[in-house]
Amino acid sequence: MASVKLGTKTDAFQRHGQAWFCTTGLPSDIVVEVGEMSFHLHKFPLLSRSGFMERLIAEASEEGEEGCVVNLPDIPGGAKTFELVAKFCYGVKLELTSSNVVYLRCSAEHLEMKEDYGEGNLIVQTEAFLNQVVLQSWKDSLKALQTCNDVLRHAEELNITERCFESLATKACTDPALSGWLATGGSVLWNGISTGARPNNSSSDWWYDDVCTLSLPLFKRLISVMETRGIKQEIIAGSLTCYAKKYLPGLNRRQGAIESSNRLAPVALGAPPSEEDQKLFLEEIDRLLPMQKGLVPTKFLFGLLRTAMILRVNPACISSLEKRIGMQLDQATLEDLLMPNFSYSMETLYNVDCVQRILDHFLAMDQISGGTSPGAIDDSQFIGSPSLTPVTMVAKLIDGYLAEVAPDVNLKFPKFQALAAAVPDYARPLDDGLYRAIDIYLKSHPWLVESEREQLCRLIDCQKFSLEACTHAAQNERLPLRIVVQVLFFEQLQLRTSIAGCFLVSDHLDGSRQLRSGLAGSNEGGLATTVRENQVLKVGMDNMRMRVFELEKECSNMKQEIEKLGRTEGSSTWGSVSKKFGFKLKSQMCSAQAESVSNQSNGNGKVAKLKDRHGKHKNNSSHND
Repeated sequence: MASVKLGTKTDAFQRHGQAWFCTTGLPSDIVVEVGEMSFHLHKFPLLSRSGFMERLIAEASEEGEEGCVVNLPDIPGGAKTFELVAKFCYGVKLELTSSNVVYLRCSAEHLEMKEDYGEGNLIVQTEAFLNQVVLQSWKDSLKALQTCNDVLRHAEELNITERCFESLATKACTDPALSGWLATGGSVLWNGISTGARPNNSSSDWWYDDVCTLSLPLFKRLISVMETRGIKQEIIAGSLTCYAKKYLPGLNRRQGAIESSNRLAPVALGAPPSEEDQKLFLEEIDRLLPMQKGLVPTKFLFGLLRTAMILRVNPACISSLEKRIGMQLDQATLEDLLMPNFSYSMETLYNVDCVQRILDHFLAMDQISGGTSPGAIDDSQFIGSPSLTPVTMVAKLIDGYLAEVAPDVNLKFPKFQALAAAVPDYARPLDDGLYRAIDIYLKSHPWLVESEREQLCRLIDCQKFSLEACTHAAQNERLPLRIVVQVLFFEQLQLRTSIAGCFLVSDHLDGSRQLRSGLAGSNEGGLATTVRENQVLKVGMDNMRMRVFELEKECSNMKQEIEKLGRTEGSSTWGSVSKKFGFKLKSQMCSAQAESVSNQSNGNGKVAKLKDRHGKHKNNSSHND
């Protein structure tokens, strides 16, 4: 810390309890009272330096009292500062530092210690030290600004705070590696005195921790001055993030929900602020943060939102934080979304309503920004694509969230359905995640009526199931019958398509092998490789034939079960069953797939036999009638 010494005399002051005495050998002829402290001094040193003290001493002398007593209740800095002022008046050694110069400058102005009352008076000395030393150094400027809190009105009148803001903003906006104030070790020299050390690093965030020591009003004003200086928004946002973490203990994600809801942990700096102070602080941070995507981490925004719910800040602040999160929801994690429900009702374990609102904000912003639309993406872009679009990432995130909240028995059907349905159909390349969440919900809510189960399962597109999901769903007793039939149908169709593709690949490999042998002669290594590939393909096709046979058998059993349930005569054939249960594939597509595998599989013959058997059963039923 920079300093300079004033005066030459040794210290001639002694303290006894709540009183200071000057030990110059002469009896005291004036008592100056500052708060609870009294100073037993002499009139001449005071009135020769201060116009204000000259008037007070004259007024007290006119009253004719034996003992001259002067009261200074409003002196900036109080008794501690007046002690330094008194030493200056007596010419005693005095050290000016960035910690006391603001108090002394304000006191000198209050006591009218101008050049009219002696050359090199306190106003001139403190002003020179401020301008030539303190404001040239980041460290000293910051310290001086901190002391302005105690004498803010006086410091504002003397333009001290504004000068400190300008000094700090200029240095924060300047590359520390290139600035002259840093190159000289902190500042220029004044009377041969160095004024502080340089910051430890030269990154753009080197000053974040330093400004966190300022009070919120001063911090706000400093940020405002920096913005006028053109500092980047991401740097401003970074400083706000650092500042918030210092004063909002609720941002700690690991803190238990029950402990957090009862009382917030104390902060590291000074006494813990009250919950009301933290509430006002959080609302102010939200107002200061730029409304721009990606400036602050999504996890930090979730921390603010969680703390805002604990503190029960005003709804406008919570809505603003939800919008900020919605703008960058694709950067969130499942852990971020799992926010406990802090409401008094405690209907659900997690705050599903909040996630619903955040998702709505994201989808609205995605549409405004011209995000992905159903017509802009085809299946080939979804499947096998190395990168996912933001809306696809959010769809996967929401499906994971649904699976986490589904076991909550208090989660009502409308809330679960609304959140699942809010994600656009085109955002899900596969419906495996949605199917898993719905299955967990059905398992945890066995009391759902059939119509509610149907409504949930209508959200699933069986054509977007993986083979594993198809296998699981075909044996899932919790699913409505219509969904199971759809799954079996599409799984059979998918396997038949795969068989046809395998034969095409096999024919292509055989042709390629013959061509290579004709052009390059015998190649034992290549031939052996081709043979192995064909063997693998044949084994795979045999396995798929068996699976097709099993599926056809399952379909036949399912058809019989449907008939037993009393289906109408018009739905007894296989073609009408597919209509009844919502199959949407075109008939031409089905016939083409069946034709492509007619020479390799007897599956179609089995289906035909099932149809004939079912027709005979229908005729027998009609004759009996």
